[in-house]
Amino acid sequence: MAIDLPFRRRALRALTNEIGCYVLCDLDQVPIYVGQSVDGIRARVNRHLTSARSDIIANRQVDVWEIAWVWAYPVAATADIPALEDALFHEFHPKSALMNGKVPRKPSHAIPVPSPSQILRVMAESEIQEKKDPVLRLPRQAEHYSQIVGHYLAVKNSREIAGAIQAHFERLQKYHRELLKLATNIEGDGDDQ
Repeated sequence: MAIDLPFRRRALRALTNEIGCYVLCDLDQVPIYVGQSVDGIRARVNRHLTSARSDIIANRQVDVWEIAWVWAYPVAATADIPALEDALFHEFHPKSALMNGKVPRKPSHAIPVPSPSQILRVMAESEIQEKKDPVLRLPRQAEHYSQIVGHYLAVKNSREIAGAIQAHFERLQKYHRELLKLATNIEGDGDDQ
């Protein structure tokens, strides 16, 4: 299934271009990556989604096919960005492994994680529903997992990529379980005894 690029472009126009942090979320609104931008959140997210000069895409850490939501956290000053990014990472990573790879330092004191100032859907609802089908999602995740492992072995053997591999493996297991839930017993297959 192709990404509805016209929808994505229209949606991105509504994203703030203030400096700050952002969270890329998957089809289920589960955070998969936390990032920062000192040149504008919209500009940075757009680079991710178009694979233009984006290390996380080039290194196969994030699969653009899965990014359906963006949460924006603008800040008033550039100096506020690192602490917010660290706090967001440590808020979301324990709940579902992020694709960041590099684990930022844990804040020395608790920083309250604000609600996002903007939650933006960057994928058409019909596309989200279609892509959530485990019959599509599991093979896509398996292919992406294979690509990132190949990249790790042949191009960039780093702790950051290893962390992303682990996060992808956890997602692969989740989608595998979802696919197996679709299994049905067929009369005569030997399971009805």
